Amino acid sequence: MASEPIERRVAYVGDRLKGSRCSLCGKEYFRIRRYCGRCGRESIGKMEDIDLFYDKGILETCTVVREPTNRFRKLGSYIYGIVSFHNGKIRVPGRITDLMLGEDDVDLSIFEGREVVPRFRRRYSVEQSDIIPTISLTFTMADEYYPHQEYKIVKPKKTYDVPGIVGYGVYVSKFRIKEGFIERSVPFIDEDAITAAVEAGKLALIHSGVDNSLIGKVYVGSESNPYAVNPIASKVVQVLKLGEEEREEGVQGIDAVDTEFACKAATSMFKDAAALVYYPRASMDYVMVIGADNSQAAPRGEPGGELDFFVGFGGCAFIFGMEDVIAELEGWYSCSSDTPDFWRRDLEPYPRHGGRFTGEPAYFKHIFKAGSKLMEKLRLKPSDIDYFVCHQPNPRWPVKVAKSLGFKPEQYMPGLQICKFGNTYSGSSPIGLASILDIAKPEERVMVVSYGSGAGSDAYSFIVTSQIEEKRSRQKFTVKYQAENKFIEYVDYATYRRFKEGL
Repeated sequence: MASEPIERRVAYVGDRLKGSRCSLCGKEYFRIRRYCGRCGRESIGKMEDIDLFYDKGILETCTVVREPTNRFRKLGSYIYGIVSFHNGKIRVPGRITDLMLGEDDVDLSIFEGREVVPRFRRRYSVEQSDIIPTISLTFTMADEYYPHQEYKIVKPKKTYDVPGIVGYGVYVSKFRIKEGFIERSVPFIDEDAITAAVEAGKLALIHSGVDNSLIGKVYVGSESNPYAVNPIASKVVQVLKLGEEEREEGVQGIDAVDTEFACKAATSMFKDAAALVYYPRASMDYVMVIGADNSQAAPRGEPGGELDFFVGFGGCAFIFGMEDVIAELEGWYSCSSDTPDFWRRDLEPYPRHGGRFTGEPAYFKHIFKAGSKLMEKLRLKPSDIDYFVCHQPNPRWPVKVAKSLGFKPEQYMPGLQICKFGNTYSGSSPIGLASILDIAKPEERVMVVSYGSGAGSDAYSFIVTSQIEEKRSRQKFTVKYQAENKFIEYVDYATYRRFKEGL
């Protein structure tokens, strides 16, 4: 089977899996159509859009592509098949991703007839000067690592006096590399910071129940954007249909911004998101903030290669608003200084760090300063705080800084995720915060302090509300679920480096 025909067949789909339905006879089509082939002229103006992005289908039949041609070659062998939706009313071609196929024969019967979930991924390999092609015509098994979750818009029940988090989502890959007591998330070959940002945003919408059209602004923080010049945020709003959709013009009525401040690129925007939804003249119901990174490090044996022992992959998204808040924002404090402890020069593939200067003058000083000043500002003692989370570049530093601030293991250990996913850079402290929100009880206080090289920290205090328990039933894909999933696959170092290079 050649791969070029696949490209021609899916080119019109774009990044959102969609179709059309005739409102007269009910016939469905895997493409946007102006009229029904069965009803003819009478159906003009009566065709409805079908959105399959949050749906699940059935893999009816499939085959193994052993010798992909041209741009698909880096994928290696893969499974390609026909997926049906709505009891066979609509059928689409698609690639099954997140599978590593060996040279042995594959029993296709173990895949055929199973439910699958649409995924947003890279399509194929291109040259460095080309636009990266993406698609939602890739699927994974719904009964394995990534479960199907329904996106249902829920009418808000309560308006709060202060802004806060109304929903969140975390995504890390099923692939891990394990060395000693540390496991790290590894992107599959068709994943990057863009796909992680979309997945996290999708999960945040599912958890919050927020109408995607009411998102007024999106911030995406990352230091591993595949593009030096081209935003991640615009792709996120297009795929997730955030803001008002202008169908004729093909644009979304929303402000989308990429941010960069090393590992605090996302948390820097928490206060901005809260301010925008609180300020009436901003006219924004909700703001989404995403931190996503395919954390980069030079291979071992090269300068800076010691970072390769801790870097991970993943994304975390939070939606801020004033309605059905699950964690009220009590206060914040930020600090910055010109301390270049970690950097990557333009056109350099990997970052470098300042050795011993990355600790005391940078990481510890800023986190301690932001954390202690926030507690002073809010007149809090460590005993007033139930959970403490901070940036996690390695397993030792978060423990040391937590102790220096006066916190005990029962306060900081539940949010320590570095040994499960690695350092996910701009997703590091947000994923730690999400892991706490997965378990926190109403009225408990959570303090999170991020850190970004260069350098600076953001400290926030959140108070959990009673609505957090109701929303938990909407989220299957929790941090613990991803950390302890039985479908996790471990790879060797060579495979890990190949995946990191991607398509």
